[in-house]
Amino acid sequence: MEKQTKTHFRKVYKSDHLGVADLEDYLEDGKRLVFKIREVKQELGASVAGKKGDFNIAYFEEKIKPLVLNATNAAVLKGFSGSSFVEDWKGLLIELFIDSTVKMKGDVVGGVRIVKKQPIIDTDLTNEINGCKDVMALQSLFTKMSRDQQQRYKVLVTERKKKLEYVESA
Repeated sequence: MEKQTKTHFRKVYKSDHLGVADLEDYLEDGKRLVFKIREVKQELGASVAGKKGDFNIAYFEEKIKPLVLNATNAAVLKGFSGSSFVEDWKGLLIELFIDSTVKMKGDVVGGVRIVKKQPIIDTDLTNEINGCKDVMALQSLFTKMSRDQQQRYKVLVTERKKKLEYVESA
């Protein structure tokens, strides 16, 4: 099946920072929105969305645009790290999502949010699951797993279902 290419209306509003349109591209490509923070900088007098101001900006190890951290997302990072200091947010693994209820100046515009639970990355388990050719193989794998692995398996399956539901609803 050939992938249909469409252009999001926000693409023409060129941005140096991560936004909804960027995340939609990742989701359409079937990518998980999990990223590792390389560093967070407080940038004074930075230009964001055409406005100058002081912003906390997260830069990632992956090759994606940086994320301007609003108060909501900064609070999530503070909770993950246990620290109010942006320098302590380095190395945090986060998962992003599109929150369609985000308002700006009274209008619902959607926005990028950080999932309030840190993601689980288990490459070995993911590879084993991907190696299964049918449901019987998955069931066999599941029965051989430890309780901890079974819990991680359930999380991975739930994440995949959510991703598929999002792509199908778009």
